[in-house]
Amino acid sequence: MDDLDHRLIGLLRDDSRLPVASLAAVTGVSRATIKARIHRLVENGTIEAFTIRLGAELRQAAVRAIVLIEVEGKAADHVAQRLRGLPEVRALYSTNGRWDFVAELEDRDLASFDETLRRLRLIDGIRTTETNILLNARKRATP
Repeated sequence: MDDLDHRLIGLLRDDSRLPVASLAAVTGVSRATIKARIHRLVENGTIEAFTIRLGAELRQAAVRAIVLIEVEGKAADHVAQRLRGLPEVRALYSTNGRWDFVAELEDRDLASFDETLRRLRLIDGIRTTETNILLNARKRATP
């Protein structure tokens, strides 16, 4: 996957109903290229489905975690772009202090979660991470 694939995944994660023309305009490539990329991402299993996102109280992931991420040098923009392309990253926050980013991850099981962490840690520019699996909600935010 290249940067265009990661950008497409990030855009589709935010709104899977975006028209091809809009995706082409945002990315600066032709509609034919966008259609071909999406088709390839579906065919190779990178994109498994286009779906809706329900409220947090209705969505239940088997594994949820917070990953604290330290970035090397000036790689923050590159790292953020790659993280936004991972479908398991549900939210990404920049922060101050020891960690540069806080990512909220959701995955279907521990084996998948382990693979997601492996892929995340291979992103160029990530120096170190610390992962905390979320166990039980003691309080939830209300909309």
